[in-house]
Amino acid sequence: MRELKIYNTLKAEKEVFKPITEGFIGMYVCGPTVYDNIHLGNVRTFISFDMIYRYLLHLGYKVRYVRNITDAGHLTDHNTEDKITTKARLEQLEPMEVVQKYTVDFHEVLKQYNLLPPSIEPTATGHIVEQIEAIQTILESGIAYVVNGSVYFDVLKYNETENYGILSKQVIEYGIENTRELDGQSDKKNPQDFALWKKAEENHIQRWNSPWSVGFPGWHLECTVMSTKYLGSQFDIHGGGMDLKFPHHECEIAQAQVCNHKTPVNYWMHTNMLNLNGKKMSKSTGNSILPSEIYTGTNPLLSKTYSPSVSRFFMMQAHYSSILDLSDSALLSAEKGFLKLMNAIETLEQISAADISTYDVNALEEKCYAAMSDDFNTPILIAHLFDGVRIINSLKSGKESLNISDLEQLKTIFNIFVTDILGFISHKESNGNDLTNNIMELVLQLRGNAKKSGDFDTADLIRNELDKVGVQIKDGREGSSWEVK
Repeated sequence: MRELKIYNTLKAEKEVFKPITEGFIGMYVCGPTVYDNIHLGNVRTFISFDMIYRYLLHLGYKVRYVRNITDAGHLTDHNTEDKITTKARLEQLEPMEVVQKYTVDFHEVLKQYNLLPPSIEPTATGHIVEQIEAIQTILESGIAYVVNGSVYFDVLKYNETENYGILSKQVIEYGIENTRELDGQSDKKNPQDFALWKKAEENHIQRWNSPWSVGFPGWHLECTVMSTKYLGSQFDIHGGGMDLKFPHHECEIAQAQVCNHKTPVNYWMHTNMLNLNGKKMSKSTGNSILPSEIYTGTNPLLSKTYSPSVSRFFMMQAHYSSILDLSDSALLSAEKGFLKLMNAIETLEQISAADISTYDVNALEEKCYAAMSDDFNTPILIAHLFDGVRIINSLKSGKESLNISDLEQLKTIFNIFVTDILGFISHKESNGNDLTNNIMELVLQLRGNAKKSGDFDTADLIRNELDKVGVQIKDGREGSSWEVK
């Protein structure tokens, strides 16, 4: 196995990755709460971990990838009703109708963006029994207490022997300012405490029997139970968005520590935010965009449609841990780069081998692996791939040459990194660009007919007008081709 370095949020440093069991990796990523359409920031997180999953598989690891569905118990900020129940009342649906509606939407979006399915996709409602058992264990340890039918985790009691804040580096005295569990403060011993089980109000729709009350589980507990059930009491990688680091992931660690008496995760990984036009995405201000609006063109902030692969390419141009700003101009630029890459791959298939090689393909391959093995550095990888694009263009023009072995190796490099690891789909394979390709073929045919009939003014006009909009026509002995500049 190649040496792989991962930035570990827990240690706040980059470390050489060493799996618990050689050749095997357990990875858990927090999935969506299915009460609404997922936003593009969520998609960035899932795309990032899809890329990570793909690379780990490519390196030869057997990966059990678990990504949950939260379909109960996600409390809102200001009351005792979870988000799914709230949405059910608004849409006048049963909670599980809401769950089904938005779970289907979630899967459809990820399919459009070419994400591999996880190994296991458990749901919170499918693990109520296990959550009740975990709460009983925490109560028996003395780190939780019951008040009026609700059960709370005692953060200060836990902190007497453990470190609540080990992941986020938060000091618990200030944690109340950032907690998402502000409900029922009068029931808590301390404001930092969080709910393991909530007693349901009379009008609460999602409710289950428990030893303490008819109620529903706490959001934080769900992930602890599902991750450890399928990956064991200690596993390799836990991922999610930066916004989940505190309190959600911090709470996960505390619960697992009490239940299993060991640190649950060796490597914590967090993706960063996706902004829109330099501002935080917000539905209330209109500064928002749904993933489907990228490829349907139904958002007024966009000048045109973009294929899901272009969006994926845009996101891969930045490191998963860095803040990324989405805009129409940024997508336009990404589309040009993406089409250049895909056109180069098509060109590569048409190049014939020579007797000798004038370019070191091995060096390019090692650079690509080095980038990915350095904390999945996709922007550096893409830069190296564009070095390869320049070589392909030089091969086409005759300035460089490759023997048959090196030529096949170059094809393999692009197939591995562009298709298998980055997960890009050729623009000719995506629905959004089939029409573009067909139109351009027609334009080239009309221009060719004009040249044959001696109408060079029309032929030049077509070429010049296309050049103005960023499309370059190249005339060769085997006919004309086009590419985005």
